Amino acid sequence: MKTISVEALKAKMDAGEKINLVDVREPHEHEAYNIGGILLPFGKVQGLETDDIDHLKNETVYVYCRSGNRSGQACLMLEPYGFKDIINVSGGMLAWQEKFPG
Repeated sequence: MKTISVEALKAKMDAGEKINLVDVREPHEHEAYNIGGILLPFGKVQGLETDDIDHLKNETVYVYCRSGNRSGQACLMLEPYGFKDIINVSGGMLAWQEKFPG
């Protein structure tokens, strides 16, 4: 599984690159703090209810959660279903908020 650090991801975002973000946290976590990802809770990934992101199968997709654990599992589940370039955001939103407070 490919991974990216929060610093490298933020650098890509700051450079204006087209970034496809998928947030696999729960809705209340997404509402409390997010970086613009499509909300697809982990339970939906487990159930392969991926309609909301199926249009991204041939693109690079960065998957994040709170700590990087659920997103890592989600990456492993999505890869066999045709997602060509899935990348886990190491450390998730905990690392993001630690590196980029405020």
